[in-house]
Amino acid sequence: MLRSRHIVRLLQRRSYSAGAPSNGSGSPGGNKSGEDDLHPIRRTLRLLGNDMRKVKEFFVPKDTEIEENRIPTQSKFHFAGESRESSLPDDFQTHCDVLIVGGGGVGSSIAYWLKEKARDGLNVVVVENDDTYADSATRVSVGGLCQQFSLPENIQMSLFAADFLRGAREHFGQDVPIQFTPHGHLMLAGEEHAESLMRSSQLQNELGAQNELLTADRLAVRFPWLNTKGIVVGCHGLEKEGWFNPLALLSNLRRSASSYGGHFLNGQVVDFEFKSQTDISVVGDAGSNEGNYTGLDKAVIKLPDGTSRTCKFALCVIAAGASSGQVARLAKIGVGPGMLQVPLPIDARKRYMYAVNSQAQSAPGMTMPMTLDPSGIFIRRDGLGGNYICGQDSTEDNNDLTVDLQYFDQHIRPKLAERIPALGEAQVVDSWSGSYDQNVYDENGILGAHPYYHNLYLATGFSGHGIQQSLAVGRAISELIMDGQFRTIDLSRLSFDRLIVDQPMYELNNVLS
Repeated sequence: MLRSRHIVRLLQRRSYSAGAPSNGSGSPGGNKSGEDDLHPIRRTLRLLGNDMRKVKEFFVPKDTEIEENRIPTQSKFHFAGESRESSLPDDFQTHCDVLIVGGGGVGSSIAYWLKEKARDGLNVVVVENDDTYADSATRVSVGGLCQQFSLPENIQMSLFAADFLRGAREHFGQDVPIQFTPHGHLMLAGEEHAESLMRSSQLQNELGAQNELLTADRLAVRFPWLNTKGIVVGCHGLEKEGWFNPLALLSNLRRSASSYGGHFLNGQVVDFEFKSQTDISVVGDAGSNEGNYTGLDKAVIKLPDGTSRTCKFALCVIAAGASSGQVARLAKIGVGPGMLQVPLPIDARKRYMYAVNSQAQSAPGMTMPMTLDPSGIFIRRDGLGGNYICGQDSTEDNNDLTVDLQYFDQHIRPKLAERIPALGEAQVVDSWSGSYDQNVYDENGILGAHPYYHNLYLATGFSGHGIQQSLAVGRAISELIMDGQFRTIDLSRLSFDRLIVDQPMYELNNVLS
């Protein structure tokens, strides 16, 4: 019986190879290679293997690729009239899949997440006007990482940032250390905001943050350098809070995105070119006639040498920080008909930053948390030697970024001396200022697709806490682009749509970053 089964199997194997084609070497298909090709199971495994190799080639860059032979305009989107074989004399990308306007923390994070996922499958171009970042909001960031927000979306984004930064070496290596200092935040509240602070703390702990509420008496015992006059309650972060080097995070995001094949261009978007698309209609827009849709097609980019070039894109992301409102107006947002009548409500706000030094014996020690006072000043330790960084956001809306030391003596030193008496005589050793993007509508981020343009996304208006949320924002925009929806944190309530229906999303806690 065993022998007969063996003979049947032999006959079956011969019958599989009897009609097999040649294997290309001149021998008939009755060899082992032909048997492997025609056996149903082996053939299925071979096809699956080929599919897996294609998936790997899509996501993982080829080590053997010769850089000088790469076509600068490689794209998975095909544009009419584009020559796939022609190469350009320089690295300027005349075509791209995703054009990101703004290469600060948010824009670089979007590029990082897109290229980390797609690698060579997506051509990403980032346009940044100030590649030295001298005027970037990142420069005046205090580097705070905190979950003490009042909205679930902001809490979840900062929780993700904490987890990401905890494993920063796995993502970025050790080339530019993040220097995360896990000493928490201490947010103080007077009688007017005490109840709101307590409600927010309960929500934060329910979502995974860990902080504690301290009465004025307990604050005085825990932090003897703190004057609790006028303070009813304080919220102290116990885990996943502190501060980091914001410029180091920006550098790592940009370096990693570039290593994955992202293109960073020093230039300024000065205009957009539009294209009529009769196959698209906008529903619910009284100012848009069916069959008369005009979409974004190209960006006009002014280069440092004064020349202008155009870049045709499939998708565009406005992440230009304080300049986002101006870029949006170039796209007729706020100056067009229908939905385009609603502007992007982003203005520049000034932030003053000061480095001070105090050798007072009673000055706060190394475990001092970043402290946020109800008066608007903030202060944290800065390494060793009695150094601190403090500052205050200004309500001024101007482009004058000069630092006036009299401002410190008139507006900051009195508040600092009242809250932390030991720092009342601290010496100013350095000072700087800059602007950040302020959403004047509800002081919260605007993130997601624009309701009119089918190929425009927004990521701006984070009102002073953008750098700590940049990691989650970049991942969220990459999900919208690649998956068509949010997959990790649902940020749909932060979309531009809330401006059209006039439903603001107020963030009650001014958490700095």
